[in-house]
Amino acid sequence: MSPLANAIGFAMIVCALAFGSAALPIYAQKPEAAPSEAEAKAATAVKDAPDAAAKLALAEAFVKKYPKSSVRMEVARYIVIEIARVPDAAQRLALAERFQKSFTNEAELERIRPVLIDSYARGKRVDEAFSMGATMLAKQPDNIEVLTTLAMAGTDEVKHQNNKYVAQTMQYGLKAIEMLEGNKKPATLDDAAWAYQLTLLPHIYLDMGTIAIATNKSAEAKPRLEKAVALNPNEPSAYVLLGGVTDEEYTKAAEAFQALPAGPEKQEALRKATELMDKVIDLYAHALGAASGRPEYKAMYDQVMESVTPYYKYRHNRSTAGLQELIDKYKTPAKP
Repeated sequence: MSPLANAIGFAMIVCALAFGSAALPIYAQKPEAAPSEAEAKAATAVKDAPDAAAKLALAEAFVKKYPKSSVRMEVARYIVIEIARVPDAAQRLALAERFQKSFTNEAELERIRPVLIDSYARGKRVDEAFSMGATMLAKQPDNIEVLTTLAMAGTDEVKHQNNKYVAQTMQYGLKAIEMLEGNKKPATLDDAAWAYQLTLLPHIYLDMGTIAIATNKSAEAKPRLEKAVALNPNEPSAYVLLGGVTDEEYTKAAEAFQALPAGPEKQEALRKATELMDKVIDLYAHALGAASGRPEYKAMYDQVMESVTPYYKYRHNRSTAGLQELIDKYKTPAKP
């Protein structure tokens, strides 16, 4: 197996997506028509309910009793946020699908669709996620929540040997990067939700690097992975993949060296190959340092250690002396 293929196997990328954490007011500060005392009380009851399921049940009753309420949209927005916070994907999907039966206005449905798309993706109903996502993005091409959700979901599928959505995944991921790097916040997104999306930038760079590797575009992968490393130095997977790309470069340089006759040109080729090997060692040591003490990366740690050890020994008189110290140098600092 090639070094690059090994790198893809080493990478253990955990995708996670949540929505804005700032709770919205249960009704607008200046509604078109002030709600009646009974409406306001019913809306407050929704907010005070103990969990998302209970809140949705009261919201359904609210819409049935006050279908034309001036605070109906605010109730819908609040419920969408609460549903999005439900950690269990199956429960979240069930609540989101149920939401659509009571909140049937297009503006309300647009609010819940990103939650549905995310839930479909997490539940491995990828065809439904991409189908709904494509429809939504045709109308709202700058819906950053949908773009990042599908970019990560599509990358996860590629890592599981499903390349059906490679083109769309790359398209959505690069669009998300453009928006996030340019700080192009959609007008419909609140500041808290946008702040969360900005934290996903290193992950999206990592995913786009992964996609480039999977589609044999190492030249495109390298700058994306370098950006991922720069934005989040504590993510082991980025170093592993970047190390794999560099390892492939080393392999080609070593083959070129072997093919040359003795002379200055061969010596220069040896220098370049050696330099690349040292870079591979350093990147893998970075990965090992970042992964140290993190159980979720144990399998990756063991495999990378197995790959880097022969290189390190070759460059250090067949000894591993100093390797652990190099790894320790790159350990993630402990939180105070």
